[in-house]
Amino acid sequence: MQGTTNMIGQTPGPGSPEPITVHIGADLQDIVPTFLANRRNDLHTIRTALAEKDFDAIGILGHRMKGDGGGYGFQAISEIGGAMEMAAGRRDQPAIERYTAQLEDFLIRVTVMYR
Repeated sequence: MQGTTNMIGQTPGPGSPEPITVHIGADLQDIVPTFLANRRNDLHTIRTALAEKDFDAIGILGHRMKGDGGGYGFQAISEIGGAMEMAAGRRDQPAIERYTAQLEDFLIRVTVMYR
């Protein structure tokens, strides 16, 4: 899958105008838009949880992203989710903020191509 490898250390970083293309099987075409919309909703939930210092909620969301991302064809979401889950366990707010920005950047730049 092009564009999804190593999102955590990927360059160029957030704010890059370069699109990220992810190739996904046509059998997922009906559910991928909802999956991505739910990840956009997660951004708001994560930010609210950060403001409330609810690291448990962030850990749960990160764990869910880690498990679900790859199944939908988005390895980058799995990587970000896993890193976010670990950061939540450490209560590392700056790291969670970085991973939240990476998730937002990915969601802005991703283009899905169905095959």
